[in-house]
Amino acid sequence: MGIYSEKACTNFKNGYNCAQAVLLAFAEVLGIDDVFALKLASSFGGGMGRLREVCGAVSAMFMIAGLLQGYTEPNNDEIKAQHYKLIQNLGNEFKSRCGSIICRELLGLPDGADSPIPSKRTDEYYQQRPCENCIKTAAEIIETNLLN
Repeated sequence: MGIYSEKACTNFKNGYNCAQAVLLAFAEVLGIDDVFALKLASSFGGGMGRLREVCGAVSAMFMIAGLLQGYTEPNNDEIKAQHYKLIQNLGNEFKSRCGSIICRELLGLPDGADSPIPSKRTDEYYQQRPCENCIKTAAEIIETNLLN
């Protein structure tokens, strides 16, 4: 396990949501402070506020890709296409390793939003969910594809 994936997993075990855990692990290398990272990612946990849509670890992975290699020219379709290709490649790698980029599919939940009340973090919670592996995988993908 790399240094960032280890940090991300520790962040998750400390109670941060999946998106916060990943973005916070990379905050220093991104040049953003911890509070900014935590606030920015706070809405993306549980597949975007427990809507169970795109996995928060994936959302954070895409935020990091944007901060490291994003575009700023609104009318440059070539640069946009290059960035979107990067995002698709990162998403496809995550999907090939974890089975999906959708939170509800990763958790085996039915369609629709979940209760807005977060689940209690118990030993059983960590054992039943693939979240830690998803967080580790997202951090590893960033380490491998964007930091080397």
